[in-house]
Amino acid sequence: MSVKKDLFQSPDYFQLDELLTEEHIMIRDAVRAYIKKDISPIIEDYAQRAEFPEQIVKQLGELGCFGPTIPTEYGGGGLDYVSYGLMMQELERGDSGVRSTASVQGSLVMFPIFAFGSEEQKKKYLPKLASGEWLGCFGLTEPNHGSDPASMITNIKDAGDHVILNGAKMWISNAPYSQVAVVWAKDESGVVKGLIVERGMEGFTTPTTHGKWSLRASATGELVFDNVKVPKENMLPGVSGMKGPLSCLTKARYGIAWGVIGAAMDCYDTAVRYSKERIQFGKPIGAFQLQQKKLAEMLTEITKAQLLNWRLGVLMDEGKATPQQVSMAKRNSCEVATNICRDARQMLGGMGITGEYPIMRHIMNLESVITYEGTHDIHLLITGMDITGFNAFK
Repeated sequence: MSVKKDLFQSPDYFQLDELLTEEHIMIRDAVRAYIKKDISPIIEDYAQRAEFPEQIVKQLGELGCFGPTIPTEYGGGGLDYVSYGLMMQELERGDSGVRSTASVQGSLVMFPIFAFGSEEQKKKYLPKLASGEWLGCFGLTEPNHGSDPASMITNIKDAGDHVILNGAKMWISNAPYSQVAVVWAKDESGVVKGLIVERGMEGFTTPTTHGKWSLRASATGELVFDNVKVPKENMLPGVSGMKGPLSCLTKARYGIAWGVIGAAMDCYDTAVRYSKERIQFGKPIGAFQLQQKKLAEMLTEITKAQLLNWRLGVLMDEGKATPQQVSMAKRNSCEVATNICRDARQMLGGMGITGEYPIMRHIMNLESVITYEGTHDIHLLITGMDITGFNAFK
């Protein structure tokens, strides 16, 4: 395997760095350095083999990328949301699968335990998840219930000091390697409840999903529950109904909004460099109008998304951001990133589909990211309902 040097330079056309604190820049640069040193040299190989680089779990824990906004008393970083966004941007610049690992751990596993868990649950699980000693996953989507999770059929029945859990979840990032799963299921009265399921509980299995063309360096699997006995102390006491899982998704979508722009920046940077080196018709292709048009539009869209994400981060830190604003940012960033990566691939011609460059891997990854945590169309309808007051889902 030939190791290519990571020459990435971050585009900052409107001097956004001036909006960041010294701490923000220090945190971002630490994650950027990690990606250059430990991810870029290996990620193509792992993606080609469709293998999860297990070593990143401990590395991300040591770097503070798991639950960075969780208070330090539970092992988190105690950081603000702009810091979290910058971390996700740099991780996804490396690979969407790496960012997914961190997003799931922080926003979908640690956040619900912190927000809705008992003090005992927080002390038991959060430090181990923060350090990367344990990996977690989030069980909401089912084989027959994706965009409509409220129709889930996974269920729990009361059995004295424990509940009996039955059902299945699908498309679960981290599942094959997870020690714990935060699972959402309906109780006997049809109310959605959260519970922490641990590996080793009888009847709980996590079959790996094979044959993916996307997120190939990320571990995806199912969660299967066959009369699993879950102690009642593993129930999340602080929430009931869909508010629980949906609030987790809002946090994860926020991280995605920042993350995918990292992938876009990587493809843009690759295309700029290639356009200066590739000679056709006697001059660099970057000297031709159509190629300059592509690059100018890429940089414009990246800059607009960076500004939107930064403003959303400020609103998150002030406690003012709405789920609908997060939806808009997630949808916008995914669309922008997908278009930029495709344009960059065109600029590289045939070289764009090879593993010598990161572009095709990013394109394939983004086909998942534009779908998970709320599809492109679902987020449009969330914004549409916010504008008009009419619910187009029913």
